[in-house]
Amino acid sequence: MALALRTPRLLLLREWRDDDAEPFAAMSADPEVMRYLPAADAEWVPRAIAHWRQHGFGQSVVELPGEARFIGVVGLNHVRFATPFTPAVEAGWRLARSYWGQGYAFEAARAAIEDGFFRIGLDEVVAFTVPANRASWDLMQRLGMDHDPAEDFEHPRFPEGHPLRRHVLYRMRRPGK
Repeated sequence: MALALRTPRLLLLREWRDDDAEPFAAMSADPEVMRYLPAADAEWVPRAIAHWRQHGFGQSVVELPGEARFIGVVGLNHVRFATPFTPAVEAGWRLARSYWGQGYAFEAARAAIEDGFFRIGLDEVVAFTVPANRASWDLMQRLGMDHDPAEDFEHPRFPEGHPLRRHVLYRMRRPGK
């Protein structure tokens, strides 16, 4: 059974469709969208689909009904690298630039996190980004996530000196935990 999660303005957590590959590639080719993100390789979408099939959640397409079938991707993923805070489930977001600043990332991320806590049963969700990405820091704070600078880390997928190596870590516990 396909899962679709709706918010007052958005449809998200919907299954990936073949026609999502082109807008995902266009979004991922925008240097401003990718400024603080690692490049999306050809396996990004197949990995997202496989994560959904294996775990029942993952990065999902965000749709703006009646306006756009694809405005970006938001969701939860198991962190696939080892650090002191793993194993963990990460909240992540990536929206096409024309949809920035309209509250869509907050609305979609909040819905994905609530789904993680109440449908999936997660006790905690993390989010992380590079120190320069203040927009994501602000979003994490608006979502109610907490930051302890002692937990900031060096991302193991990037070499020493790489601008995406240093990351800040935010956490959110399920209400009542």
